[in-house]
Amino acid sequence: MNTNRYYTGIALLLLLASCSGRQQNNNTTAQAKSYKVATVQPDTVTLYNDFPAVIQGEKVVEIRPKIDGYVEKIYVDEGAAVRKGQLLFRISNPQYEQDLRSAEASVKTAEANLATAQMTVNKVQPLVEKDIISKYELESAAYDLAAKKAALAEARAAVANARTNVGYTVITSPMNGVIGLLPNKEGSYISSSSTDPLTTISSSGNMYAYFSLNEKQLLDLSRTVKGATLQEKLKQFPPVELILSDGSLYTEKGRVETASGIVTTETGSVSFRATFPNPLGILKTGTSGNVRMPRTIDSALVIPQSATYDLQDKHFVYVVASDSTVKSTTVDVTPTPDGQSYVVNSGLKAGDVISLQGTNELKDGEKIIPERN
Repeated sequence: MNTNRYYTGIALLLLLASCSGRQQNNNTTAQAKSYKVATVQPDTVTLYNDFPAVIQGEKVVEIRPKIDGYVEKIYVDEGAAVRKGQLLFRISNPQYEQDLRSAEASVKTAEANLATAQMTVNKVQPLVEKDIISKYELESAAYDLAAKKAALAEARAAVANARTNVGYTVITSPMNGVIGLLPNKEGSYISSSSTDPLTTISSSGNMYAYFSLNEKQLLDLSRTVKGATLQEKLKQFPPVELILSDGSLYTEKGRVETASGIVTTETGSVSFRATFPNPLGILKTGTSGNVRMPRTIDSALVIPQSATYDLQDKHFVYVVASDSTVKSTTVDVTPTPDGQSYVVNSGLKAGDVISLQGTNELKDGEKIIPERN
């Protein structure tokens, strides 16, 4: 047996086997693709919750008539800005003018009767002093004088009352503000017992936005904001924003100042009030919007929305294992305000590596070449 040929054959076989394995490894490496990956790390993020709100003026005053009559003149229009003391309405009721004239006439009569009674006293007094007539005559004249004084005072009070009623025919604004609806037109009959006011005036300074939180939202607020009581928590709460009915953001920020503190049994919610400055008079009483409340999470796991895919209303990401294989993982997420990322509520932990690409082509167990940014 040729020993050299034997060992040469063995060497060739080993070389062929090595080349075959290297070729197989090269084929496997050639099949793996590069994908960008990222490590999930905690971050601080602010989320927002929107709550439907109704806008009301800080002060809303109902303007009601104190007398019955017809609307003679309306001096303002709906939505107009008015100043304190500005003329709003004139009510026509001739009876009050007649009552004033009658009362003024009664005063003149009472003044004349008083003057007559005073003359009688002046006439009787010297006669009594000279014992020409008895003291009874003087006392009688004095009583009559006192009665005439009382009658004059009563007549003057009637004049004051009549003038007050005439004054009620003119209605002026009790404060600065904005006129509401005008349900009555000129010529309409109105009564002091009417259920509907002539109009309302709402202040145009600060405006209130009333909104509600359900019990779950209230519990979340209690856990995330410091304070022993609800009012203490409200003092620590950051400024809120207002989304107007057209979807635009109101320029002024507000503060949540009060809460009812009682859960409404019908709706299971608690009412809150936020105050917003209204320097330009943009906000109007009766309009609607959404109060946007911020919620800051200190250790949130944030991932790009592009790194996820949806299947049957669930969100998935590909988690990269230590051996560079990927696994599809379900995650519960909340969108961030910018619409570009998700806050992960569950499904991932800090330190997990996820693929930022290939959501439409990767498969469970597939090996990739991780490429970090």
